[in-house]
Amino acid sequence: LAMDYLVANWTQENKLLLKMALQSWMFNRLTSWGATSWMEVIQSKVQAVLAEEDKEQRKTLCKEAYSAFAQYEKVEATSILEMALWKRKMEYESKSNNNGGQPQDREECRYFCGSDVVIRNVVQFLDVSVPTG
Repeated sequence: LAMDYLVANWTQENKLLLKMALQSWMFNRLTSWGATSWMEVIQSKVQAVLAEEDKEQRKTLCKEAYSAFAQYEKVEATSILEMALWKRKMEYESKSNNNGGQPQDREECRYFCGSDVVIRNVVQFLDVSVPTG
């Protein structure tokens, strides 16, 4: 809501505040993920918002930036979920195989960790499209 206010009430001060808020919220987060291509997309969208003088167009551009970032967050969440399932499978295999604590083949554990089933069921709550097969 605060950012909506800044977008609707366009002054040089609000423009600067919006730029700082988006940098703190979006840019820093994407940088920590190492998602450079996503970062470039978001930077471009934010620059378009900051350069736009028309209030309604600025609101539309801002919504597009929010939407793109939300999609990236959801993709990141599913990636983290997949890694957690993979790790759990490797831990389970290393404990259950009496092989000195050595896990099964990493790729095999990834393939059989169940992420394809779990993520497909979780994604429906995240509103993320997942490619099939």
